Amino acid sequence: MGFHLPLIFAILSLAAVALANHAAQPAPQLYWNSVLPNTQMPRSISELLHPDPTNEEKSKPEIFPLANKHYLQKGYGKGGKPVQKGYGKGGKPVQKGYGKRSPPSDNQLLHYKELAIFFFEKDMRPGATMKFQFPRNSNTATFLPRESAQSIPFSSNKLPEIFNHFSVKPTSVEATTIKETIEECEAPGIKGEEKYCATSLESMVDFSTSKLGTRNVEAISTEVLERGATMSMHNYTTMPGLKKLAGDKVVVCHKENYPYAVFFCHAIKQTAAYVLSLKGDDGEKVKAVTICHLDTSEWNPEHLSFQILNVKPGTVPICHFISTDAIAWVPKHKSA
Repeated sequence: MGFHLPLIFAILSLAAVALANHAAQPAPQLYWNSVLPNTQMPRSISELLHPDPTNEEKSKPEIFPLANKHYLQKGYGKGGKPVQKGYGKGGKPVQKGYGKRSPPSDNQLLHYKELAIFFFEKDMRPGATMKFQFPRNSNTATFLPRESAQSIPFSSNKLPEIFNHFSVKPTSVEATTIKETIEECEAPGIKGEEKYCATSLESMVDFSTSKLGTRNVEAISTEVLERGATMSMHNYTTMPGLKKLAGDKVVVCHKENYPYAVFFCHAIKQTAAYVLSLKGDDGEKVKAVTICHLDTSEWNPEHLSFQILNVKPGTVPICHFISTDAIAWVPKHKSA
Protein backbone atom coordinates (compact mmCIF):
# COMPACT_ATOMS: atom_id res chain seq x y z
CA MET A 1 0.00 0.00 0.00
CA GLY A 2 2.99 2.27 0.51
CA PHE A 3 3.29 3.23 -3.14
CA HIS A 4 -0.20 4.89 -2.95
CA LEU A 5 0.81 7.37 -0.23
CA PRO A 6 2.27 10.06 -2.57
CA LEU A 7 -0.93 10.06 -4.61
CA ILE A 8 -3.07 10.31 -1.47
CA PHE A 9 -0.95 13.18 -0.13
CA ALA A 10 -1.24 15.00 -3.47
CA ILE A 11 -5.04 14.64 -3.49
CA LEU A 12 -5.27 15.84 0.11
CA SER A 13 -3.05 18.83 -0.67
CA LEU A 14 -5.21 19.85 -3.62
CA ALA A 15 -8.33 19.50 -1.47
CA ALA A 16 -6.78 21.69 1.23
CA VAL A 17 -5.90 24.38 -1.31
CA ALA A 18 -9.43 24.29 -2.72
CA LEU A 19 -10.94 24.66 0.75
CA ALA A 20 -8.59 27.53 1.57
CA ASN A 21 -9.54 29.37 -1.65
CA HIS A 22 -13.21 28.79 -0.93
CA ALA A 23 -12.87 30.16 2.60
CA ALA A 24 -10.98 33.23 1.34
CA GLN A 25 -13.86 34.30 -0.93
CA PRO A 26 -16.29 36.88 0.48
CA ALA A 27 -19.77 35.58 1.32
CA PRO A 28 -21.44 37.58 -1.49
CA GLN A 29 -19.11 36.01 -4.05
CA LEU A 30 -19.79 32.53 -2.71
CA TYR A 31 -23.51 33.17 -3.10
CA TRP A 32 -23.02 34.39 -6.67
CA ASN A 33 -21.00 31.29 -7.52
CA SER A 34 -23.65 28.98 -6.10
CA VAL A 35 -26.70 30.68 -7.66
CA LEU A 36 -25.15 31.93 -10.91
CA PRO A 37 -22.37 29.45 -11.73
CA ASN A 38 -22.62 30.18 -15.47
CA THR A 39 -22.81 33.98 -15.22
CA GLN A 40 -19.66 36.05 -15.41
CA MET A 41 -19.47 38.68 -12.70
CA PRO A 42 -19.03 42.18 -14.20
CA ARG A 43 -16.18 44.37 -13.05
CA SER A 44 -18.61 46.88 -11.57
CA ILE A 45 -19.54 44.21 -9.01
CA SER A 46 -16.24 42.40 -8.51
CA GLU A 47 -14.42 45.62 -7.64
CA LEU A 48 -16.90 46.12 -4.79
CA LEU A 49 -15.94 42.74 -3.36
CA HIS A 50 -12.21 43.30 -3.56
CA PRO A 51 -11.69 47.07 -3.23
CA ASP A 52 -8.42 48.53 -4.44
CA PRO A 53 -6.49 49.62 -1.31
CA THR A 54 -4.66 52.22 -3.38
CA ASN A 55 -7.90 53.92 -4.44
CA GLU A 56 -7.55 57.65 -3.89
CA GLU A 57 -11.13 57.88 -2.62
CA LYS A 58 -10.07 55.96 0.50
CA SER A 59 -7.96 58.89 1.63
CA LYS A 60 -10.87 61.34 1.62
CA PRO A 61 -12.28 62.38 5.00
CA GLU A 62 -15.89 61.40 4.29
CA ILE A 63 -17.11 58.33 6.14
CA PHE A 64 -18.40 57.07 2.84
CA PRO A 65 -17.57 58.15 -0.70
CA LEU A 66 -20.06 60.30 -2.54
CA ALA A 67 -20.66 59.13 -6.09
CA ASN A 68 -20.67 61.31 -9.15
CA LYS A 69 -24.38 61.39 -10.01
CA HIS A 70 -23.59 62.45 -13.58
CA TYR A 71 -26.22 61.43 -16.11
CA LEU A 72 -28.01 58.88 -13.97
CA GLN A 73 -31.25 57.61 -15.49
CA LYS A 74 -33.80 56.41 -12.98
CA GLY A 75 -37.19 57.63 -11.88
CA TYR A 76 -39.85 58.50 -14.43
CA GLY A 77 -42.76 59.26 -12.10
CA LYS A 78 -45.55 61.76 -12.18
CA GLY A 79 -46.82 64.23 -9.64
CA GLY A 80 -43.61 65.78 -8.38
CA LYS A 81 -41.99 62.50 -7.43
CA PRO A 82 -38.29 62.10 -8.27
CA VAL A 83 -38.06 62.38 -12.02
CA GLN A 84 -34.42 62.71 -12.92
CA LYS A 85 -31.24 62.80 -10.89
CA GLY A 86 -27.91 64.24 -11.81
CA TYR A 87 -27.76 66.17 -15.03
CA GLY A 88 -25.70 69.08 -13.77
CA LYS A 89 -22.10 69.94 -14.45
CA GLY A 90 -19.82 68.48 -11.82
CA GLY A 91 -22.36 65.83 -10.86
CA LYS A 92 -24.71 68.18 -9.00
CA PRO A 93 -28.39 67.29 -9.15
CA VAL A 94 -30.37 69.68 -11.30
CA GLN A 95 -33.77 68.12 -11.67
CA LYS A 96 -35.39 65.79 -9.19
CA GLY A 97 -39.04 66.53 -9.75
CA TYR A 98 -40.75 69.70 -10.85
CA GLY A 99 -42.96 69.59 -7.78
CA LYS A 100 -39.99 70.69 -5.69
CA ARG A 101 -37.51 72.20 -8.12
CA SER A 102 -37.67 74.49 -11.07
CA PRO A 103 -37.32 73.02 -14.56
CA PRO A 104 -33.95 73.54 -16.26
CA SER A 105 -33.21 76.97 -17.63
CA ASP A 106 -32.96 77.58 -21.37
CA ASN A 107 -29.16 77.62 -21.14
CA GLN A 108 -29.11 74.37 -19.18
CA LEU A 109 -31.43 72.75 -21.67
CA LEU A 110 -29.21 73.82 -24.56
CA HIS A 111 -26.25 72.26 -22.76
CA TYR A 112 -28.14 68.99 -22.23
CA LYS A 113 -29.24 68.85 -25.86
CA GLU A 114 -25.59 68.86 -26.93
CA LEU A 115 -25.00 65.63 -25.02
CA ALA A 116 -26.22 62.08 -25.63
CA ILE A 117 -28.05 61.90 -22.31
CA PHE A 118 -31.07 60.57 -24.21
CA PHE A 119 -31.27 59.57 -27.85
CA PHE A 120 -33.30 57.63 -30.41
CA GLU A 121 -32.75 54.05 -31.60
CA LYS A 122 -31.63 55.36 -34.99
CA ASP A 123 -28.75 57.17 -33.28
CA MET A 124 -27.09 53.80 -32.63
CA ARG A 125 -26.42 53.14 -36.32
CA PRO A 126 -22.74 52.64 -37.29
CA GLY A 127 -21.00 55.91 -38.02
CA ALA A 128 -23.30 58.04 -35.87
CA THR A 129 -21.59 60.41 -33.44
CA MET A 130 -22.62 61.30 -29.91
CA LYS A 131 -21.09 63.60 -27.31
CA PHE A 132 -20.82 62.09 -23.85
CA GLN A 133 -18.54 61.37 -20.92
CA PHE A 134 -17.97 58.09 -19.09
CA PRO A 135 -16.39 59.14 -15.78
CA ARG A 136 -14.52 56.79 -13.49
CA ASN A 137 -16.51 55.23 -10.67
CA SER A 138 -16.07 57.45 -7.63
CA ASN A 139 -18.47 55.59 -5.34
CA THR A 140 -16.23 53.00 -3.68
CA ALA A 141 -18.63 51.80 -0.95
CA THR A 142 -18.35 48.00 -0.86
CA PHE A 143 -20.85 45.20 -0.30
CA LEU A 144 -21.74 43.88 3.11
CA PRO A 145 -22.75 40.23 3.50
CA ARG A 146 -26.53 39.94 3.52
CA GLU A 147 -26.69 39.03 7.23
CA SER A 148 -24.68 42.12 8.15
CA ALA A 149 -26.76 44.40 5.92
CA GLN A 150 -30.02 43.03 7.32
CA SER A 151 -28.84 43.81 10.86
CA ILE A 152 -28.65 47.54 10.02
CA PRO A 153 -31.95 49.49 9.74
CA PHE A 154 -32.81 50.84 6.29
CA SER A 155 -35.95 52.92 6.74
CA SER A 156 -36.89 56.59 6.97
CA ASN A 157 -38.52 55.72 10.30
CA LYS A 158 -35.14 54.64 11.66
CA LEU A 159 -32.97 57.58 10.57
CA PRO A 160 -31.71 58.52 14.08
CA GLU A 161 -30.66 54.91 14.63
CA ILE A 162 -28.93 54.81 11.21
CA PHE A 163 -27.08 58.08 11.86
CA ASN A 164 -25.93 56.76 15.22
CA HIS A 165 -24.78 53.47 13.70
CA PHE A 166 -22.54 55.27 11.20
CA SER A 167 -21.54 58.06 13.62
CA VAL A 168 -23.10 60.68 11.36
CA LYS A 169 -24.33 64.05 12.62
CA PRO A 170 -28.00 64.64 11.68
CA THR A 171 -27.13 68.04 10.17
CA SER A 172 -24.22 66.77 8.03
CA VAL A 173 -24.02 66.29 4.27
CA GLU A 174 -23.66 62.55 4.85
CA ALA A 175 -26.92 62.49 6.82
CA THR A 176 -28.74 64.30 4.03
CA THR A 177 -27.37 61.81 1.50
CA ILE A 178 -28.48 58.85 3.59
CA LYS A 179 -31.95 60.36 4.01
CA GLU A 180 -32.35 61.10 0.28
CA THR A 181 -31.24 57.61 -0.72
CA ILE A 182 -33.70 55.93 1.64
CA GLU A 183 -36.55 58.23 0.56
CA GLU A 184 -35.83 57.45 -3.08
CA CYS A 185 -35.92 53.74 -2.28
CA GLU A 186 -39.25 54.09 -0.48
CA ALA A 187 -40.94 56.19 -3.19
CA PRO A 188 -43.51 54.27 -5.29
CA GLY A 189 -42.64 53.27 -8.84
CA ILE A 190 -44.65 54.12 -11.92
CA LYS A 191 -47.16 51.81 -13.59
CA GLY A 192 -45.39 48.79 -15.01
CA GLU A 193 -42.23 49.36 -12.96
CA GLU A 194 -41.12 46.99 -10.21
CA LYS A 195 -38.48 48.59 -8.02
CA TYR A 196 -36.36 47.47 -5.11
CA CYS A 197 -33.31 48.73 -3.27
CA ALA A 198 -30.83 45.90 -2.78
CA THR A 199 -28.71 46.35 0.33
CA SER A 200 -26.54 43.33 -0.51
CA LEU A 201 -25.30 41.51 -3.57
CA GLU A 202 -27.31 38.46 -2.53
CA SER A 203 -30.57 40.44 -2.50
CA MET A 204 -29.73 42.02 -5.87
CA VAL A 205 -29.21 38.57 -7.39
CA ASP A 206 -32.49 37.31 -5.89
CA PHE A 207 -34.54 40.30 -7.09
CA SER A 208 -33.09 40.32 -10.60
CA THR A 209 -33.45 36.60 -11.23
CA SER A 210 -36.98 36.51 -9.77
CA LYS A 211 -38.17 39.34 -12.03
CA LEU A 212 -36.58 37.74 -15.11
CA GLY A 213 -37.99 34.35 -14.15
CA THR A 214 -34.70 32.53 -14.64
CA ARG A 215 -31.23 32.10 -13.21
CA ASN A 216 -29.81 31.70 -16.70
CA VAL A 217 -28.98 35.39 -16.89
CA GLU A 218 -26.33 37.80 -18.08
CA ALA A 219 -25.17 40.69 -15.89
CA ILE A 220 -23.43 43.39 -17.87
CA SER A 221 -22.11 46.91 -17.32
CA THR A 222 -20.73 49.72 -19.40
CA GLU A 223 -16.94 49.43 -19.49
CA VAL A 224 -14.20 51.73 -20.68
CA LEU A 225 -11.97 49.23 -22.46
CA GLU A 226 -9.20 51.65 -23.34
CA ARG A 227 -8.76 55.08 -21.82
CA GLY A 228 -8.15 58.04 -24.09
CA ALA A 229 -5.68 60.86 -23.70
CA THR A 230 -8.01 63.02 -21.58
CA MET A 231 -10.86 62.61 -19.11
CA SER A 232 -13.07 65.30 -20.60
CA MET A 233 -16.22 65.14 -22.73
CA HIS A 234 -15.71 63.42 -26.10
CA ASN A 235 -17.39 62.86 -29.40
CA TYR A 236 -17.90 59.13 -29.79
CA THR A 237 -18.45 57.32 -33.05
CA THR A 238 -20.64 54.23 -33.08
CA MET A 239 -18.72 51.26 -34.44
CA PRO A 240 -20.19 48.25 -36.30
CA GLY A 241 -21.29 45.26 -34.25
CA LEU A 242 -24.38 46.43 -32.35
CA LYS A 243 -25.57 43.55 -30.13
CA LYS A 244 -29.16 43.23 -28.95
CA LEU A 245 -29.49 41.41 -25.66
CA ALA A 246 -32.21 38.81 -25.08
CA GLY A 247 -35.67 39.47 -23.72
CA ASP A 248 -38.11 42.37 -23.64
CA LYS A 249 -37.76 42.88 -19.89
CA VAL A 250 -34.59 44.19 -18.31
CA VAL A 251 -33.61 44.73 -14.69
CA VAL A 252 -31.26 47.67 -14.22
CA CYS A 253 -29.51 48.33 -10.91
CA HIS A 254 -27.98 51.75 -10.22
CA LYS A 255 -25.47 52.29 -7.40
CA GLU A 256 -26.65 54.65 -4.68
CA ASN A 257 -24.77 56.97 -2.34
CA TYR A 258 -24.61 55.10 0.95
CA PRO A 259 -22.03 53.99 3.55
CA TYR A 260 -22.09 50.49 2.05
CA ALA A 261 -23.09 49.28 -1.42
CA VAL A 262 -26.81 49.78 -2.07
CA PHE A 263 -28.33 49.43 -5.54
CA PHE A 264 -31.60 50.92 -6.78
CA CYS A 265 -33.00 48.17 -9.03
CA HIS A 266 -36.03 48.40 -11.27
CA ALA A 267 -37.62 46.04 -13.74
CA ILE A 268 -39.46 47.70 -16.60
CA LYS A 269 -41.42 45.85 -19.26
CA GLN A 270 -41.22 46.72 -22.95
CA THR A 271 -37.55 47.55 -22.69
CA ALA A 272 -34.73 46.58 -25.03
CA ALA A 273 -31.07 46.36 -24.09
CA TYR A 274 -28.09 46.67 -26.41
CA VAL A 275 -24.31 46.65 -26.23
CA LEU A 276 -22.80 49.38 -28.33
CA SER A 277 -19.13 49.79 -29.30
CA LEU A 278 -17.98 53.40 -29.19
CA LYS A 279 -14.69 55.04 -30.11
CA GLY A 280 -13.84 58.49 -28.82
CA ASP A 281 -12.14 61.23 -30.79
CA ASP A 282 -9.06 60.76 -28.56
CA GLY A 283 -8.96 56.98 -29.06
CA GLU A 284 -10.98 55.97 -26.01
CA LYS A 285 -12.89 52.71 -26.52
CA VAL A 286 -16.11 52.00 -24.64
CA LYS A 287 -18.46 49.02 -24.44
CA ALA A 288 -21.64 50.95 -23.72
CA VAL A 289 -24.70 49.17 -22.37
CA THR A 290 -27.74 50.95 -23.75
CA ILE A 291 -31.33 50.77 -22.54
CA CYS A 292 -34.22 51.68 -24.86
CA HIS A 293 -37.62 52.27 -23.27
CA LEU A 294 -40.22 51.21 -25.82
CA ASP A 295 -43.23 52.58 -23.91
CA THR A 296 -42.90 55.97 -22.19
CA SER A 297 -46.62 56.69 -21.92
CA GLU A 298 -46.54 56.61 -18.09
CA TRP A 299 -43.58 58.97 -17.74
CA ASN A 300 -43.88 62.48 -16.39
CA PRO A 301 -44.65 64.73 -19.42
CA GLU A 302 -42.01 67.15 -18.12
CA HIS A 303 -39.32 64.49 -17.93
CA LEU A 304 -36.02 65.84 -19.20
CA SER A 305 -35.86 63.28 -22.01
CA PHE A 306 -38.94 64.76 -23.72
CA GLN A 307 -37.46 68.25 -23.55
CA ILE A 308 -34.12 67.15 -24.96
CA LEU A 309 -35.61 65.11 -27.80
CA ASN A 310 -38.66 67.32 -28.34
CA VAL A 311 -41.13 64.44 -28.27
CA LYS A 312 -44.20 63.53 -26.19
CA PRO A 313 -44.76 60.55 -23.86
CA GLY A 314 -45.59 57.29 -25.58
CA THR A 315 -44.67 58.40 -29.10
CA VAL A 316 -41.21 56.91 -29.75
CA PRO A 317 -38.70 54.69 -27.91
CA ILE A 318 -36.16 56.64 -25.83
CA CYS A 319 -32.66 55.31 -25.22
CA HIS A 320 -29.82 56.08 -22.82
CA PHE A 321 -26.49 54.63 -21.72
CA ILE A 322 -26.13 53.18 -18.24
CA SER A 323 -23.22 54.37 -16.12
CA THR A 324 -20.12 52.29 -15.46
CA ASP A 325 -21.29 51.44 -11.93
CA ALA A 326 -24.76 50.23 -13.00
CA ILE A 327 -25.67 46.66 -13.97
CA ALA A 328 -28.18 45.47 -16.56
CA TRP A 329 -29.62 42.00 -15.99
CA VAL A 330 -31.09 40.15 -18.99
CA PRO A 331 -31.91 36.53 -19.84
CA LYS A 332 -29.24 34.72 -21.81
CA HIS A 333 -29.94 33.85 -25.42
CA LYS A 334 -31.18 30.27 -25.73
CA SER A 335 -28.85 27.98 -27.58
CA ALA A 336 -30.07 26.91 -31.02
